[in-house]
Amino acid sequence: MIKPGVDLADVAEMIENGTRTLVEADGFKAGIGFPTGLSINHCAAHYTPNAGDHVIVKKDDVLKVDFGVHVNGNIIDSAFTLAWNDRYNPLLDAVRDATNTGIREAGIDVRLGDIGAAIQEVMESYEIELDGKTIPIRPLRNLCGHNIGPYVIHSGKSVPIVNNGDQTRMEEGELFAIETFGTTGNGLVHEEGVCSHYARNETNEQPRLQSAKKLLTTLKKNFGTLPFCRRYVDRLGESHYYLGLKHLVDQGIVTAYPPLCDVEGSYTAQFEHTFILRPTVKEVLSRGDDY
Repeated sequence: MIKPGVDLADVAEMIENGTRTLVEADGFKAGIGFPTGLSINHCAAHYTPNAGDHVIVKKDDVLKVDFGVHVNGNIIDSAFTLAWNDRYNPLLDAVRDATNTGIREAGIDVRLGDIGAAIQEVMESYEIELDGKTIPIRPLRNLCGHNIGPYVIHSGKSVPIVNNGDQTRMEEGELFAIETFGTTGNGLVHEEGVCSHYARNETNEQPRLQSAKKLLTTLKKNFGTLPFCRRYVDRLGESHYYLGLKHLVDQGIVTAYPPLCDVEGSYTAQFEHTFILRPTVKEVLSRGDDY
């Protein structure tokens, strides 16, 4: 289904409808964990189509697929990268290896900075040849993995993908997503393009605008603190809500998460798995036969 010539809007619908069916979606009890990320080339994360967007996958694209599911607020977060030109294989191999290294190094009482150092060492051992130039593969330094809490995708701890010296330790019972990002570019992402991802914050702040009050009621009822995108709001039958949404963002009631991109012309890749640290075992919950 995911191949050159397809529309990313159709890919998002396929993945999300499949998730709704497989988990027997039921409001807060089970459903989609967050909007499906479908970021291409220099865009590393947080792109999903808004209504009316029609991005067609090309044979020379590098596509990140980041998706999630939850049951009773327990979120599984996973991602992989697809490319249809073999010249990108070293980039994908580097990031896949880095993610698997992070998972291997993780454990109870392990320092987060030590995991980042191991990830960085592995990723930077790779290089790629593009258009006759040999390019080092770099981690995207300002992206990271994270722990996951009930109905909260980023729950406080960050797992770096570089050696940042963080002495914070992993603890028994914690749920983590190890995700690594590699790039042929500068190694830093910035916000770029039209926003599609949002999440409501736990705050007592109340909107002043009537349309924002109405929208906030809808968001609380249908998403709680789970991330959402404009397509999900459209699906609920809401319309003419952009002003209200902007008001919620401006007041800090909702946070906007625009697409995150490296320098244009570069290529980025992502791989991710979720695991739980049980007393005697590290269980990777998102591992399958294919990845």
